[in-house]
Amino acid sequence: MSMILFAWIVRVRDGLPLSASTDFYHTQDFLECRRRLKTLALRLAPYPGRGSAEGRGLTIHFSSSGDVACMAICSCQCPAAMAFCFLETLWWEFTASYDTTCIGLASRPYAFLEFDSTIQKVKWHFNYVSSAQMESSLEKIQEELVLQPPVALTLEDTEVANGMMNGHVQMHLEPAPNFRMEPVTALGVLSLILNIMCAALNLIRGIHLAEHSLQVAQEEIGNILAFLIPFIACIFQCYLYLFYSPARTAKVVLMLLFICLGNVYLHGLRNLWQILFHVGVAFLSSHQILSRQLQEKQADCGV
Repeated sequence: MSMILFAWIVRVRDGLPLSASTDFYHTQDFLECRRRLKTLALRLAPYPGRGSAEGRGLTIHFSSSGDVACMAICSCQCPAAMAFCFLETLWWEFTASYDTTCIGLASRPYAFLEFDSTIQKVKWHFNYVSSAQMESSLEKIQEELVLQPPVALTLEDTEVANGMMNGHVQMHLEPAPNFRMEPVTALGVLSLILNIMCAALNLIRGIHLAEHSLQVAQEEIGNILAFLIPFIACIFQCYLYLFYSPARTAKVVLMLLFICLGNVYLHGLRNLWQILFHVGVAFLSSHQILSRQLQEKQADCGV
């Protein structure tokens, strides 16, 4: 039995439907859930990236990023991790197929209806491929859901006035924590600037050395890598400071190790003060990353 029944892709700012899977279900519960889905699509902008709304035997899940949101109607037996993994895959497929300009200029509903074939393929994959084959992806999503649970919505019955739906849906936020990073500090900004400076120095020296690598001994390859690997590590340190990432401590230690080993290897091409500067900046950045913790804020965007 299919656990993912219906998928919908909408534009967040105005709820314009961009594409949808072919509808094969016509039960009363499904049709009612789909009406609620359409109403919810008009009110996605104030909500965080992920959310769920339980209906009668069916559950609505949504995941939004930028101006595109993917929504799905699933059976209650469908694990949340699988539903959100499906939506994330769908989002990547859609944004890879259409650029932001096309999405922003879309003026009619279902302007990208041809994407239905891709939706069907992804839906079939998640419905019928063994979950063991998707274990790593599901584990990653499950870890994210533990750290930042989706907003839990209750969609009350749509009110009917004069025999017609008035389009108003009461949505109540349950107390689901919304995790955010603590504010950036002045020392953190300084560490970012110094880190970018170190990354630029590594990149310039690495490219300059690579330009002459065809005419020098093969051991120069090691020096090129010793410049470029710390360059990547510096950029990743900036990312780790600005955005939360699972297993952050292990990643910080790994990046610090790459930078230190790279600079030790470059002893001879850099003097002691240059090495100490690069290593010192790496330690400062690592300290700032680990000092900037998550802060828990109750979602207060109820309608």
